[in-house]
This record gives sequence, C-alpha cells and structure tokens, in this order.
Amino acid sequence: MRIEVWSDIVCPWCYIGKRRLERALEGFEHAEEVEVVWRSFQLDPGFPRGVGEPVLDSLAKKMNATPDQVREMTAQVREVAAAEGLHYEFDGAVMVNTFDAHRLTHLARERGLGGQAHERLMRAQLVEARDLGRVDTLVELAAEIGLDAERARAVLTTDAYTAQVEEDVRTARRLGATGVPFFVVDRAFGISGAQPLEVFTAALDRAWRNREPRS
Repeated sequence: MRIEVWSDIVCPWCYIGKRRLERALEGFEHAEEVEVVWRSFQLDPGFPRGVGEPVLDSLAKKMNATPDQVREMTAQVREVAAAEGLHYEFDGAVMVNTFDAHRLTHLARERGLGGQAHERLMRAQLVEARDLGRVDTLVELAAEIGLDAERARAVLTTDAYTAQVEEDVRTARRLGATGVPFFVVDRAFGISGAQPLEVFTAALDRAWRNREPRS
C-alpha cells in the first residue's frame, strides 16, 4: 500500500499531519507493507526566491491581520503542535520560497532519504527557526541526513530537479488538492488537512480492506 503525502516545508499543519500519520502507522498491523512517499507542494510559490522575511510579518501582510491577531493564531497552532511533541518557534522564524528546498528533497528521495529530508527540513524551519533560503544551511542539513554535501550544493546552485517539483505540484492539482497537507492512499482516495489520529487510523484500515488482491 502506498501513501503519497504532499506538503510544504514551511507549513506548520504539514508537520502536525506528519506526526499524526506516523502515530497511526505505529498502531497499524500492516505498517511494514506501507510505503510513504513525500511529494512537493508550495503554499506560496509567488514568494520571492532569495528573500527572507520574518514569518510573523509575512503572515500579517498575507492575512491583512494585526500583529496581535497573528500572535494569537500562531499561539493556537503552537499548542496543537505541542500535543504532537513539536515545539514550534515562530518569533525568530524566517519565511522563504521553498522551491530550492523541495528540489533538495528530490535528490534525497533518489538516495532513499526522502522521508528523512522532509523531517529534517521541517524541523529546521518550524522548530529551530533556521533560514532555509540560504544554500549553506540547506547543504548543512543535507549532510546531516547522509547526503553528499558537494552533490547537494551542485543541485542547489543549478536548476536540477525543477521538473520533478513542478510535476508534483501538477499531480496534486489533478488529484484535487487545494492545500496541504494532502494524503493520497493508493491513488484511490485522499485525506485533506492534518486530520485527527482517528481519521488516519480509519483510512489505513479502509484502504487495506479495499486494496486489490496481489497477483
């Protein structure tokens, strides 16, 4: 059984959804027969590449909200994340265009490290408040999960894997995704958003029951 997950590295709900899926799989009897494939999506593809902006300022402009409103909203998200063992840092976080980071995840996927790449990059962005718009930061994180640093830098300083990122986004649109996280099980049905644990558990059970018999 295959679960494809479309997410964006700067998306706090994507990391929460990742944790909930992982918890559901921990209690799933057939977890060893489940392949999880991480795919790229950009919530704000128009954000300028090469620019870093404080996340709270960026959210205030995007939502036409006051600083107090943004802090109240992020405090609520932080509380939900904490229940999943994630301790978000919004005050020092930097908003960036995630296209290059996503290109790096495709290199990682080729090396069998796709899941590790998404985990490390989301933690760097949402928990550690690292600036993922900097090539040096991305190279350092790539090396931490076992990628060759020189190869990672070569990818990030060219247009390598651009087509793969763009294809992921097009596929998500074809499947009906309007936002992320978006989970698709065996291309048969989807789960939109960071749903409660029970929803993931029920989806796994349903997908297993309905899968086509193996030849």
